[in-house]
Formats: sequence, C-alpha cells, structure tokens
Amino acid sequence: MTKKYITTAIPYVNGKPHIGHAIDYCLADVCARYYRACGDSVKLQVGTDEHGNKIAQKAKELNVPVQEYVDENAANFRSFIKKLNVSYTDFVRTTDKKHEQRVKEIWQKLSGHIYKAEYEGWYCVGCERYITEKECQENGGICPDHQKPYEKLKEENYYYRVADFKEQIRDAIEEDEILILPDFRKKEMMRLLEETPDVSISRPTSQLTWGVPVPGDESQVMYVWMDALANYITVLGYPEKDISGWWPATAQFVGKDILRFHAILWPALLLGLGLPLPKTIVSHGMVLADGQKMSKSIGNVVEPLEVIDKYGLEAFRYYFLRHVDTFADADFTWDKYDDAYNNELANDLGNLVQRLATLASKNDIRINTGTSIAIYSEEYDDLMREYKFSKAFDLVWVKIQGLNKRIDEEKPWNLAKEGEIAKLYTCMCGLIKDLLQANHELAPFLPETAEKIQNVFAGDKIQPPKTPLFPKH
Repeated sequence: MTKKYITTAIPYVNGKPHIGHAIDYCLADVCARYYRACGDSVKLQVGTDEHGNKIAQKAKELNVPVQEYVDENAANFRSFIKKLNVSYTDFVRTTDKKHEQRVKEIWQKLSGHIYKAEYEGWYCVGCERYITEKECQENGGICPDHQKPYEKLKEENYYYRVADFKEQIRDAIEEDEILILPDFRKKEMMRLLEETPDVSISRPTSQLTWGVPVPGDESQVMYVWMDALANYITVLGYPEKDISGWWPATAQFVGKDILRFHAILWPALLLGLGLPLPKTIVSHGMVLADGQKMSKSIGNVVEPLEVIDKYGLEAFRYYFLRHVDTFADADFTWDKYDDAYNNELANDLGNLVQRLATLASKNDIRINTGTSIAIYSEEYDDLMREYKFSKAFDLVWVKIQGLNKRIDEEKPWNLAKEGEIAKLYTCMCGLIKDLLQANHELAPFLPETAEKIQNVFAGDKIQPPKTPLFPKH
C-alpha cells in the first residue's frame, strides 16, 4: 500500500460555488476513489481561500464584518463539496489560526529569497496579481477574464526572487519531474516562465488589511497567493511536522486560469523551502454555455446546484466527468444534458440493470460474484493513471453498450422459454459478471449508482430495483 496525496485549488469565498469548482472537486474525487480501490492510502484536500482585497470589498458592499462573511461562505462551500459526494479527508481555511501561524513560519524560512522594493505598474484586483506592461498593452488595458480596467499602483512591497529558481523549474518541467497535463499547457508554462519577473508577495496595510501580517513588519500584509498556495502543505502540518509521508503530492488539480501560479510560483516557493515538487499538476478546462464563456453580465451562468436539483447528483457527475473532456474546454446546453440523461443513463445503464435483474429474478439465477470482479482492465488502469478520466469513462460506457448489444443477440428470454436451463445460466452469469466488472470501473465516477448496482446482483437472490435507477425526464 502506498500513500497518495490529491489536492484541489481552494476557491475564493467572495461568491457562490460554480461549475468550475465542481469540476475541480469531481476530478480529484475520481482520482482519490480510484487509488483507494487500488489499495492505496489517500488524502484528499479541499478548502477555502479567505484573504485578499476581493473578499474585503465584498464584505464591505454587504455591510457585514469580514470574518462573519468568510465564515458563512466557507460553510456554503463545505456544504457544496459534501453535496457533490467528494470523499475528502482534510478541509483547510486560510483564516484558520494554525494555517496563519504556519504561513508566517514559511515566510521566515524563505527570507533569504525575499527583498523589499518599490513597485509602480498595473494591477488586477479580480486576478489578485500584478500585470506586466506588455500584458497590459496586449489586453488593451482591460482584464480579459474580469472585463475591468487594470489599476495603476505605486507602492512598496516585498518580492520573492523567482529568478533564484527559474533554471531548476525549467529543468523540472522539461524533464517531467513535475508533470504538467495536458502537454500543450507544459509548453505554455515554459514560455511564461521565461517572462515571469520576481513576484510581489505582500501589500501595504494602506491598501489591504485583511490578510496574514508579514512577520516583523506591521506595515505589510501577505499577498493572497503567497498565503493560499501554502495551504497544500500547511494542512499536512508543515513546517512543525515531517510531511514526507504524504508530500510530494501525487496530483494537484487546478483550472487553467490559475495554472501559472501552480506551475511557476508554487515550485519556486517549494524549492526555496527545500521541499520536493508535486509529481503532477492536472489542468482542466472551462465549461462554456451554448459556446460562450459563462458570465453574469451575459446571463448564461449555469448554476451547479440547479443542475443537481433537477436530475440528481449522479447525473451531474456523469455529464461533467464523461461529456466534459478532462483537459479541454467543453460546452454545456440543457439539450445535450437531457439527451445524455435519457439516452445514456436511463437507456444504456438503467435499462440494462433492469432487464438483467428482471431476467435473473424470474429464472432464479444466482451467481457467486467472487473476488475476480474487483480488478481493473489494463487499458482502464493506464487511462486513469494518465489522468485521462473522460476517456476512461468512455471506455466503461463502451462496455455497458456492448452488454446491451449482447443481450439482444443472445436473447436469454428465448433460452428460458425453450427450457435451455444450462445455456441460460451460462449466458446470464456471463452478462452479470461482465456488468459487475464494468460497474467496478464505474464506481470512481458514479459511486452511489455503482453501489446500488452491486447491491442488486450481489445478494443471495437477485431482485430488480423497485424504481428505475434513472427515471426518464
């Protein structure tokens, strides 16, 4: 048994959970469930990022104390994560006192790579980062993600000397010591690394008070990314605990919009601490709505809770884990979702289980599921270990569709009518065992459904579900 540490990007609590958060959680959960089923010991981290100007401004708009605001929103995210049935083991909040103390100790450990300097240039509040003159010009002075003009700032900050580690980071990315997926993102990060200047890691208290104070300098507060990225190791107890049993992380799941921080700044911080780099960073794409980026101003935002409430969690996980490519942007429409639910979940899987269980019950077919069911096919294993989850899900679905075809071809009901009991038993046992094999591979994606299917066929007497697994809409 080996230890696997899986992480998710901790979201800002200045708004409601959205589809992007759900994708992050679901991918990491699939990964964690798969490794557990392989016999590994797994930690899965989730949490909330609660410092910074965006949060302070939002609390001010709502006229509530900042701590009260983040407490309420952190609870909302925790509830959302549970609703997605994410099998997390550790929940971290950046306002936790232990986290704040550990971040201060981390700052002091990195002090040899930190210096103070004056900055004059562009800043995006939405991105919580400084913008180079080149990037500002390329974007016409407006942030493409937040559609707001960059602000001109002049202030004295602390900087982290990323230049101290550029060569090591470049070598680590080139040699896949830190594997960035998909591969085209790796090339993108190599280009960005060359352009990355030393990074500001603090803000003056005249501009920001809601954050972790810089040790030894009350005039400065830690920049939110410095505070937030450290969560992956502070939640393990670093620096007072030896985290080598769990670190480096097996896989860190992030959206493509924050990959640069995880592929450049985060490795620079880890190298400064003398810690190994994460083994893999998995960058997933965005979900579009009718071909457009989701936006409140356009009014095309798809609320994840609305989707879950309409069709149920397992249908949500099905669509966004199979029909949304793990690495690429994908499109969501209600028509596509309805079609996937009715023609795939209800027909392919739900109807298959109902038909097989009914035939088995009528003909008193009983099988010994045995231990041979609990193994994965080599192709499935390869895809899962390469984090190609949507392709692995497709592979499982091909098996499910193949079973439907076999039932139609082998016609077990005719064997029952003709009294061919031995042939019927062989036919049914083959179909059921192959279904349970596919179901084992389905479990990381649809854990509740897989458990229901296992319960239908694994008892002393097979009984069809009293209600369809996926009633048609």
